[in-house]
Amino acid sequence: MVRVEDAVVARLVHGGNHFEVLVDPAAVQAIKDGKTLDLHDHLAQDQIYKDARKGDKISEEFLEKQFHTSDVYAIALEIIQKGEVQVTTEQRRTLAEAKRRQIVDYIARNAINPQTNAPHPPARISAAMEEVKFHVDPFRPAEAQVEELLQRLRPLMPIRLERVKMRVHVPGQYYPRIIGELRAAGKVLSEEWGTDGSFGCVLEIPGGLQQDLAERLRARTKGAAETGMVK
Repeated sequence: MVRVEDAVVARLVHGGNHFEVLVDPAAVQAIKDGKTLDLHDHLAQDQIYKDARKGDKISEEFLEKQFHTSDVYAIALEIIQKGEVQVTTEQRRTLAEAKRRQIVDYIARNAINPQTNAPHPPARISAAMEEVKFHVDPFRPAEAQVEELLQRLRPLMPIRLERVKMRVHVPGQYYPRIIGELRAAGKVLSEEWGTDGSFGCVLEIPGGLQQDLAERLRARTKGAAETGMVK
């Protein structure tokens, strides 16, 4: 359970009345990102308030009348999903920085330089964000902000989101070591076994993963993995 002093106030105006809950800011961010989260460990207090900072609680009877339930967690989830969040300057800075890292990581994994077909390093993406003065909204999903950012970045750098096809070939004894890695990285489009017992496949992955995946496969197979892009 989050401490009261570390919590933020999520507020919803419903039926002309104010409903507030004290909640972990990281949980708010996760829920705003569309993730499923059990709020039992993320509320500072298992209570719905009219004014959380004053401790002005709302009765179960009134909650039942307004929300057709008195379940604190169900009501808190609705407040967070539909309402507004009040955060301190420091809390907003921390949350914005975390969301910024999510955005940079997403672009680094999913985008390429179309001139070279190589991914852009995260440091380059981060520097370009600074250059275009992109404002990160800590409570909007990262993916929802990516396209807006890419439009701002394109005048500075060649970049586009792309999925690519990679061909992989390894000696058969390494199959158990790499198949989980392959399936986690993307969609396996085809598989084949050679007469010598070797394993080959073609998979579709985010463009920015190709170099990193190739290196991981070589590490898992002691350099025996062969990889290449499918045109």
